[in-house]
Amino acid sequence: MAEVKDLTTGSITSRISSLAAPLIAASFVQMAYSMTDMAWLGHLSSKHVAAVGAASFIIWFCNSTSFISRIGAEISISQSLGRGSREEARSYAEHAIYLSCIVSLAVAVLVFIISPLFIGFFKLENDISAMGIDYLRIIAPGIFFTCNNNTFGGVFFGSGNSKTPFKIASIGLIANMILDPLLIFGYLGFPAMGTNGAALATTLSQLLVFSIFSYQLYTHRSPLGKLSVYFKKHKKKISQIARLGTPVSVQNMIFATLSTTLAQLAARFGHVGVAVFSIGSQIEAISWMTAGGFSTALGSFVGQNFGAKKYGRIVKGYQISMLLAGGIGLAAGLAFFFAGDMIFSLFVTEPETYHAGGVYLHILALSQVFMVMETVTAGAFNGLGRTSIPALLSIVLNACRIPMAYGLVTFAILGVTGIWWSITISSILKGTILTLWFYYAIIRKYKHY
Repeated sequence: MAEVKDLTTGSITSRISSLAAPLIAASFVQMAYSMTDMAWLGHLSSKHVAAVGAASFIIWFCNSTSFISRIGAEISISQSLGRGSREEARSYAEHAIYLSCIVSLAVAVLVFIISPLFIGFFKLENDISAMGIDYLRIIAPGIFFTCNNNTFGGVFFGSGNSKTPFKIASIGLIANMILDPLLIFGYLGFPAMGTNGAALATTLSQLLVFSIFSYQLYTHRSPLGKLSVYFKKHKKKISQIARLGTPVSVQNMIFATLSTTLAQLAARFGHVGVAVFSIGSQIEAISWMTAGGFSTALGSFVGQNFGAKKYGRIVKGYQISMLLAGGIGLAAGLAFFFAGDMIFSLFVTEPETYHAGGVYLHILALSQVFMVMETVTAGAFNGLGRTSIPALLSIVLNACRIPMAYGLVTFAILGVTGIWWSITISSILKGTILTLWFYYAIIRKYKHY
């Protein structure tokens, strides 16, 4: 049986680092799914990238719905374990997965139905739109698997076990990397399916991950013991999970919606704008996926120590996480600033596209440290069960990106770069404000424990 890790004792640096490392690796594995697709499709044309890039925004939105059950599971399980109740933690895991299955099925069906409406929003050329619609309809079943996989991972993360999700996600990535060239280009006798092949490869890979996770959780290999499909449903526990996870989910859904709006604005400058935004977001994920790993690790650490009333460890854990993640954010920012073109050229071969992508990374480089600050601090708030604070701040300032982008594009005559500047400015503000909020609301309160 996979172990439950006690985060209330021992070296704080060691506990957080050992938990964060597999989380970061797993995040990079998840990111590599889309980056692998983009890299292969980039060898076809920027039009193929734009089609998948447009579709990726609704997939992003759909994945955000899984935060209801995932975050709810992480917090409920970690705090239950901090109180010494493994039975309660197992019950929360079962309820979270139950909720996840209902939500993810509804979302997958909805995506299949509204694919033409969504892709039409971007007003791309007819051939690009057709590719985007077909891609979404093939990947719709994969959305069900992906959303549930996120919740499965949350069960392990809340238990202080991040190695198992990493191993399982790695198996899925290997499968995707093998299937992508076979199905996109038609190697070894397989049909050449282009963007449809990328969608099918992702769906099959996520199905594989779903199957392995299910086997782990519904046998005695689960860190909480064998979970049951047939259990007595408690509305109170479902409500608790939803209460904790919904603010984070809404935050991410709104963020995805706003990013879609920005992508539509970028599309006014041609399909290159959409391609740059979609690929650039994947590359920038180097920073926020790393920060996300520390955020999730810190959330579990804070949750257990808050349940155990060890407030001094919460403050020290937060400071250590900020230092470690901030260093990585700084390194990424420097790489984006000085080597933007070169990094982008790894994904597309057309000079016009990778030069425009280099400008994107150059501008976004300025906000990487602040983005890391926001993400890590949000994890600390989540671990305390105060998920609404970072969610509210993120929603308000992300919403400001839209009028800011339109203003910079229209009145400042910055062209498509006005959109990139709106993202950078808002990220700097979010990181600064949330960090100061946590300091005055939490650190000053607990620093003497």
